[in-house]
Amino acid sequence: MVGLFVNKHIVNPTTKLIKSAEKIVSGDATKTNEKKKNEITDLTDAFNYISVEMKQNLNEATRQKKQMETILLHMTDGIIAFGIDGDIIHINPAAITFLGLEKDDNTFEKIFKKLNVDINMEKVIYLENWTSSEQKVKVGERYINMFFAPYKDENDRPGGMIVVIQDITEHVRLDNMRKEFVADVSHELKTPITSIMGYADTLLEGEYEKEIQDKFLNVIATEARRMAKLVSDLLTLSRYDNSKTSNEKTEFDLGELVKKCQEKLQIEIGKKHQEVECFVTANVPPIFADKYGIERVVLNILTNSIKYTKEFGKIKIYVGFVYNNAYIKIIDNGMGIPKEDLNRIFERFYRVDKARSRELGGTGLGLSIAKEILDQNNGSIDIKSIVGEGTEVVIQIPTKQ
Repeated sequence: MVGLFVNKHIVNPTTKLIKSAEKIVSGDATKTNEKKKNEITDLTDAFNYISVEMKQNLNEATRQKKQMETILLHMTDGIIAFGIDGDIIHINPAAITFLGLEKDDNTFEKIFKKLNVDINMEKVIYLENWTSSEQKVKVGERYINMFFAPYKDENDRPGGMIVVIQDITEHVRLDNMRKEFVADVSHELKTPITSIMGYADTLLEGEYEKEIQDKFLNVIATEARRMAKLVSDLLTLSRYDNSKTSNEKTEFDLGELVKKCQEKLQIEIGKKHQEVECFVTANVPPIFADKYGIERVVLNILTNSIKYTKEFGKIKIYVGFVYNNAYIKIIDNGMGIPKEDLNRIFERFYRVDKARSRELGGTGLGLSIAKEILDQNNGSIDIKSIVGEGTEVVIQIPTKQ
């Protein structure tokens, strides 16, 4: 591109000027001094004109070059330009970072041999239509996609190659999460369906005493309810993902809401003889949020505390106000969560103890739904836990002001 610019705006005018000068030098001897003087004046004017033009054109070329360098410097994608000999002509910081290049990695062969990429520069340039021009590789913890595109010079001959480098780590991570999600859904639905079919077929095969029939029917009903809850949770997540939930925000008292949630779970608390106390520690301003959604979050967190705290355990609930945020703090002395699992507990279907969670009726979606609801209401949730000592959950929601 720069070559074409120089050829058009500098080389061609200069060539014309030289030819004019040659005509004057080899001019007819019969020409009068006046004519020669006029020709020399014209030549001088031409020199001055071309001098101004060259200065303007060089300034324009410099400006365009700096613009291109600035664009390449700040691009999030990596760019490497190689000459026909395979040497680097230009490389931007993103490419160096993505590929982990060092000072000695200065040729096409060195770079892609280091990355174990099977790519031949000559084949891509001269056999472009028959050669793969895209490669995906893993460099350290990054997944990189590289696109190889040959370019031509001003004479329409092969001039080298441009390599565009994109960091697709996030895309790969999301794709893996999608695959895991599909596998988890399939597994979670398959388990209760298999159980229902097994017990139903057993009942159909022969006559059993009423006690056994009731036992089998109870299992079928339990598994059916579990499957219904799973489907309901999946639909809830789908609605939040697609922003199809009708978040009707209203003004309400958070302390009153938390106490009502405690009352709703009183039967489960009584079965395990647990001591649950609720304290409103400050004059909490009214909350302006999705009341149904926040209630669901509190019920979910409190239900988890009840499930994973042993009989005669203690659960304390604090409702307060700090820095324009109302908060709910739920502290239990239950089994706790291992440190390595804390970063993943909000992932869909992630369970610390899968067998125990299924036994207690969990779907592995409760915390995911809680986080989605709080995100929709500009809130947050934080969990701290020590195995064998208990768990502390802090929910924050902006107040109306």
